[in-house]
Amino acid sequence: MTTSSHTTPRHDRGTGARVRGHLVLASIALVCGFPIYWLVATSLRRPEDQYSLRPVPWPLSLENYADAAAQTHVVTLLANTFAVAAGSTIAQLLIALLAAYAFSMYEFRGKRLLFVAFVGTWLVPFQVTMLPNYVLLQQLGMLNTLVGVMMPTLCSALAVLMLRQHMDSFPKELIAAARMDGRTSWTILWTVVVPNLRPALAALSILLFINAWNEYFWPAVVLQRTSSVVQLGLRSFMTAEGTDWGAMMALAGMSCLPVFVLYLLLQRHIVNAFVRSGLK
Repeated sequence: MTTSSHTTPRHDRGTGARVRGHLVLASIALVCGFPIYWLVATSLRRPEDQYSLRPVPWPLSLENYADAAAQTHVVTLLANTFAVAAGSTIAQLLIALLAAYAFSMYEFRGKRLLFVAFVGTWLVPFQVTMLPNYVLLQQLGMLNTLVGVMMPTLCSALAVLMLRQHMDSFPKELIAAARMDGRTSWTILWTVVVPNLRPALAALSILLFINAWNEYFWPAVVLQRTSSVVQLGLRSFMTAEGTDWGAMMALAGMSCLPVFVLYLLLQRHIVNAFVRSGLK
């Protein structure tokens, strides 16, 4: 009975702390999720109610979605944006895997200096390299093309840095054992290293995909057609007569779906990444 009397208050304090922590996290989640809710609510209002401040849209209407589909080529916009984001993400992951593997598993002269210089490119603002990139694309005849949008984003210093950190913590005994089995470096990378980096690759994929999906400035410079990608399509609703907020929010809501689907597909790997980082 004495032991129970001492452990019960401590247990109650621990439960209370967890409840308070969950309440704080729930409050933060509500604050972060409110702009998304307001986007959906605005898209479901009637066009004449688009400036209404009522928290619940009523009566519900799909007119804004119909207007967005009538004024823009929604399928083309989403397909082009997905192609650019997916192509950029795949290229960055492939190059980052090769570069991080070389920086982590090999020893060569000037390795540290080269890595610092490589990561230092991450600190250079894109506006500094924008003009040389634009001139290069003009000389290559890639202006007004989706490939031209992807070209300057094929390599990511952030991706190399993150993957190198994960590879540095990778057990070197497994690499040595694979080499003793006669495997080449290329085979070791794809059969030993990559399968163990799936959680990190999933989290990094979502980060790179969202960054490419939300990019507006560079596509606006390279592409001169509003029917090219979603970001430029959204701009078409801003005219001299005013902004059609309802149709804009409808298209913005539809543009969020591919990212949401990608997260659902990779959610299990992302949870595994957090679990592994906690176990370390």
